[in-house]
Amino acid sequence: MLNYNVRGENIEVTGAIRDYVEKRLDKLNKYFPSSADSQAHVNLKVYPDKTAKVEVTIPLPYLTLRAEETSPNLYASVDLVTDKLERQIRKYKTKVNRKSREKGLKDFNLANSDEAAEDSSDNADDKLDIVRTKRVSLKPMDSEEAVLQMNMLGHNFFIFEDAETNGTSIVYKRRDGRYGLIETDEQ
Repeated sequence: MLNYNVRGENIEVTGAIRDYVEKRLDKLNKYFPSSADSQAHVNLKVYPDKTAKVEVTIPLPYLTLRAEETSPNLYASVDLVTDKLERQIRKYKTKVNRKSREKGLKDFNLANSDEAAEDSSDNADDKLDIVRTKRVSLKPMDSEEAVLQMNMLGHNFFIFEDAETNGTSIVYKRRDGRYGLIETDEQ
């Protein structure tokens, strides 16, 4: 079940807006077991040109779902974000289930994972100009799953533990739109 944290920038989050956001995002509950409690962080922004941006982040143990949409209508942006998140969940579950069947494992359940989610915290070390520090737990996966995770997060790179070699690897998006893989030598 999703719990909601709805914030507004340049907009007051009224009861009607909050109810609409919750109603639309409740559509995603069918992908989570009833015993799972997940937090959905919703950020609503209205710009001076009257466009509305909606950002939703749902950190889960095995992945982080994130989507954002901008349109002239706040409610339309909420609808678009919800649809985008649903597509991400279905795409992820399809790929992981296919890989599990190939390996002879049971179907993957989105909420039954034991990997720790990414934590982020601010670091005020001005000498090095480090403005943010992230701590990640590397989970075993193959490079295709890592690319999928990277795309869902909207990042240009993703660090993971290679399931075959148990080594640390990085996938990244190249300027030509294709993907690269960096494998480390364990010493």
